[in-house]
Amino acid sequence: MATSSSALPTSRTEPDGSAVIRVLSYNIRSMRDDTDALARVIRACAPDLVLIQEAPRFFRWRKKLARLARASDLVVLTGGATAAGPAILCNLRATVERTEDVLLPLTPGLHRRGFATAVVRFGGARLGVLSCHLSLQKDERLEQGGMLLDRLAGLGTEHAIAGGDLNDRPAGRTFGLLADSLQDCWATAPWGGEYSSTPADPHQRIDAIFATKGVEVLGCGVPTGRPGVTQTDLRAATDHLPVLAALRVPAAL
Repeated sequence: MATSSSALPTSRTEPDGSAVIRVLSYNIRSMRDDTDALARVIRACAPDLVLIQEAPRFFRWRKKLARLARASDLVVLTGGATAAGPAILCNLRATVERTEDVLLPLTPGLHRRGFATAVVRFGGARLGVLSCHLSLQKDERLEQGGMLLDRLAGLGTEHAIAGGDLNDRPAGRTFGLLADSLQDCWATAPWGGEYSSTPADPHQRIDAIFATKGVEVLGCGVPTGRPGVTQTDLRAATDHLPVLAALRVPAAL
């Protein structure tokens, strides 16, 4: 397990087929800020998977997301406008089994929400993946939290992760609902910084990565003060700070 002062484990495949992976969750505000800084932050975190929120959704959105992926040494796995904003990027270490973008029920007057989901393999490990951006409205957000748990279970994998912008704090009902069923990776193995909002004044944890019980959390937190991740880039990239986790996923039986 990593501590707040230690280096986060690097990606690797173990002799028993299990996989150590790095997962980054990041609200990129539709790439309306400094995309070069955004790509530098992502590259410096060396992720195997990136759970994106607020991916571009309008004119030439696919090209914009693909350009970010290339600049970050990654590829687009799924999501974007087809998931109402959430997306997943991955590196070539991932073997993709399937993907599905899910639109959630629309509440009149509120923003459309969705999930980007995938099943991937790393070495002998098989993993369900979900990226989300939950509602600002508390009752709708709680309902979406239940849908998230149902969708994650429906991926049909023994091990799974979910991450994103929850628009809720750890004491909130929706955050608590997820933490009761899944491992809150920061609470399990805190590393780096805690607060993800805002880059100029980090004071709240509304972005998080969760994992099912069988996944070993090696460390999770905001990668501030880490090699290649500068405060200048973090402030210029978007209006959230990223959350980075290192996880050990057991080999599939």
